[in-house]
Amino acid sequence: MRQSLRRSCAACAKSKSSCDLRTPRCSRCIKRHVECAYANEPSTGPATPGWQNKASMCPLDGSGTLTNYRFGSLDPFDSYPRTRLPREHVQRLIYSFLHKIAFQYYPLDLNATSNPFLISWWPLALGDPALFHVSLQTACLDEELLAQKGFQNSELLMADSVALLRRKLKYMSLAVQDGTLNSVITLATIEFGKGNAKVGEMHVNGLKKLVDMRGGINAVRQTSPLTARMVSWVSMLIMGHPQFETQDDFGIGDGIPPIPEWQFDSTVLDDQLFDLSNIEVEYAVKNVLSRLRSIFHRVRNMPFQATQLHDLTCFVIHRLLLSAPATTISLPSPITESIRCGVIIYMFIAQGPTYYSHAVILNTIMIRFMENLEHLTSISRVYDSLDVWFAAVGMVASAGTPHHRWFMSRAREIAVALNLENFDVILFHIKSVLWLEKPQSEDLVRSHWDNIFSLTDQAVLSDLSISVSPISSSVEFI
Repeated sequence: MRQSLRRSCAACAKSKSSCDLRTPRCSRCIKRHVECAYANEPSTGPATPGWQNKASMCPLDGSGTLTNYRFGSLDPFDSYPRTRLPREHVQRLIYSFLHKIAFQYYPLDLNATSNPFLISWWPLALGDPALFHVSLQTACLDEELLAQKGFQNSELLMADSVALLRRKLKYMSLAVQDGTLNSVITLATIEFGKGNAKVGEMHVNGLKKLVDMRGGINAVRQTSPLTARMVSWVSMLIMGHPQFETQDDFGIGDGIPPIPEWQFDSTVLDDQLFDLSNIEVEYAVKNVLSRLRSIFHRVRNMPFQATQLHDLTCFVIHRLLLSAPATTISLPSPITESIRCGVIIYMFIAQGPTYYSHAVILNTIMIRFMENLEHLTSISRVYDSLDVWFAAVGMVASAGTPHHRWFMSRAREIAVALNLENFDVILFHIKSVLWLEKPQSEDLVRSHWDNIFSLTDQAVLSDLSISVSPISSSVEFI
């Protein structure tokens, strides 16, 4: 079919009305429930070389949306908001986002037919110029980081993203859209990743106001689970502490909800589990640990969906951090704080990095964990399964960091004190406290304990003993 200069469908031309050229039917024909026919294929026009060539630009209305943007194209490279980048570059970034970035951001679902960044986020971006620019920016940054030749194009996309967002924020109905929230939290992530922490925090503070305007984080979840998950999780990573409350154990409130399994009976009839009744632990922490043990016990022989684990992880970490003491005037017992930090770290390990690296907040919690374990060591007590679990969690989470030697030294001390001579016995102790059955989990833990058993040279052991502070903040992904 040859290109045509005709600028409307037959119905709009007959009524002399404006046509937005959507395919397969324009919006006016959809509204009037009439047939929409184009005499020839509408002309798409050439790619926009830049802002300077205003004649070739798709005009922006006051809200920052494209007034003649075509929806409905089957080819994702055929129809999208215009940018100041060359067409070929934009198409390369689109390909990168759809085939790489979407799975890096959301490794919980590696299926192209169900990954929410492909089936939810991207269709939204095609109709939202601000979100489209922000999405391209993630792919562009990845490309420029690999090339090591500067960030000219990503800075260009950043400037345009901010300009488009500002236009949307002038209108209440546009400001509270899922696409707006997605754009703001992604910009916050980008700024935080570039080392502009203050700018990232500014974006998060503004985002919280938008969430409040929507009726709270749970209200956002009703229309876009992906948006709610990303906003609550990433805002915590950026700020270093939770930005939203959690619902109670029965799912009441406007905050982050628990998964349905959270409300099941937390009593686990398993005589192989470590008895929590023999230790004095703050109720808020013991309640979380008990419910987690119950959930993990129930899913031992059934699949535990990745999104369920993410929702559980987000809820648990928020709940535990929110219940932590705000001041040092009245600190809970070191056993309570050690369990609190240990469970948080374990949930980070079980889930893995999602949306963005959790290295910074994890490093902060690791230091608190080590400080409380040192305090616990100063108290006269006998090592038990809890100490074995602490050491295992610490070694796995600290792999590749300066903290690792400290945990190896502690693990060796515990192994000697409890006469732990093989991994099967160690695994029994670990599973008696808290354990989620996952592929390769045992092998991962075993690799660290095997290193402990190979450390027989006392000179090596003494070299492993290091002070908790100062500690480097460099932490790799788990």
